[in-house]
Amino acid sequence: MEQHLYEPVHEEFRDLCREFLVREAIPNHAAWEKAGLVDREVWRKAGAAGLLGLDVAEEYGGGGQHDFRFNAVLVEEIIRAGCSGLGFGLHNDVVAPYLTELTTEDQRKRWLPGFCRGDIITAIAMSEPGAGSDLAGVRTTAVRDGDHYVLNGQKTFITNGVHADLVIVVAKTATDEGAHGVSLIVVERGAPGFARGRRLEKVGLKANDTAELFFDECHVPAENLIGTENHGFYHLMANLPRERLGIAVAAVAAAEAILSMTLDYARSREAFGRPIGKFQHNRFLLAELDTEVTIARTFLNHCVVEHNAGRLSVTDAAKAKWWTTELQNRVADRCVQLHGGYGYMLEYPVAKAWLDSRVQTIYGGTTEIMKEIIGRGLGL
Repeated sequence: MEQHLYEPVHEEFRDLCREFLVREAIPNHAAWEKAGLVDREVWRKAGAAGLLGLDVAEEYGGGGQHDFRFNAVLVEEIIRAGCSGLGFGLHNDVVAPYLTELTTEDQRKRWLPGFCRGDIITAIAMSEPGAGSDLAGVRTTAVRDGDHYVLNGQKTFITNGVHADLVIVVAKTATDEGAHGVSLIVVERGAPGFARGRRLEKVGLKANDTAELFFDECHVPAENLIGTENHGFYHLMANLPRERLGIAVAAVAAAEAILSMTLDYARSREAFGRPIGKFQHNRFLLAELDTEVTIARTFLNHCVVEHNAGRLSVTDAAKAKWWTTELQNRVADRCVQLHGGYGYMLEYPVAKAWLDSRVQTIYGGTTEIMKEIIGRGLGL
């Protein structure tokens, strides 16, 4: 179904992405997995190749492409290459809109060129040990003190947290206003009182660095506020559909890749004198998975078109996020089973894909939260 979404210019960009990954990422990814961290230099190389800041204006060094299809192509190729350690998706798809749409001209000049070059790696810090989906439960505070904010609190599960030079921190600036007293404040590497905790050991996504962040009387210039003070909740709600769409892109690409490698295996692996794909149970199972993946791709393509047109609803983004990520996990689980004992061996890509898939139904809003959003959209 991709030919109905992508045009020749997107396929040319896909070739660029593939060439970059073959040259700079695939040969190194196994070592990055063992280290639990990608080489920082790959970010600079990605910037030089034009893979960062795709929809950032050209005057700041970006691609100037206001077309999410380019973002989707990059994510798809990263997933298909098995290079799950690269945090480019969070940088391009999640953080970029905050820095392009909520910033002043001075802030854009200060941060966006480095963002596009790969010199400034970014993260967004929402989750806390006691608060995930519930923004009203955020305990990190930012108290105005003259020309600074003073931050105190802790964040966890922060993607790109180890490498991040710029972190958008969700903090309470009006402690008695619940979710409506939240602001977005940029904390930069080296800020006094800002410290990184341990690099978290995860089930999958081993090379994708995830860290705890600590703020202890952390002084940040007041001009590092982005958007409007106490309106962080609204800024987050405006950008979450795009984040969830990006997760759905990754989920469908992963499901397609896992299914493809399993079809190859089912055609070549023999049992009882014939390929295992010839057994009716296996053939029917693969037929079901192929049908569901095709349906997921069709809805995803619809959502990308809607997003490009500025029409993607919160509800449709939630539908895409929960359905595709649950499907990704189901495809991964069934395909491991079809591989038999080999499916449990990490030398087989299906095993790594299975491990990497599990978090998809959790971050960016859990499946349960997505269903809650959809249910509310039904007036329930």
